Amino acid sequence: MPASPQNKPIPRKVSRSGERDVHIIWNDGHESLFEACFLRLQCPCASCVDEMTGQRVLQDEQVSNTVSPKSVELVGRYAIRVWWDDGHSSGIYTFEFLRGLCSCVSCRPN
Repeated sequence: MPASPQNKPIPRKVSRSGERDVHIIWNDGHESLFEACFLRLQCPCASCVDEMTGQRVLQDEQVSNTVSPKSVELVGRYAIRVWWDDGHSSGIYTFEFLRGLCSCVSCRPN
């Protein structure tokens, strides 16, 4: 059964945190803080993940640990796109994907 709109993770606010990080406040009050380098390495686009195998082709050493978002924009009512200062901008991060990446104590099992 599909999740109802009330149960789907939807950002109330998406902003930069400091120079490099992305901060999201969700509709349920939860907050996620994503380090820029981590988020860039998780890019789900076809340049970063092989479409046929699902294997990540983007390697850690290809992304500078000082990478930062130039801007963040909403894509419809389901995702965000980050324009990175390394020129990459083809990744569309769905809200559900982002919420699944949250590594805070309440989101990760013991």
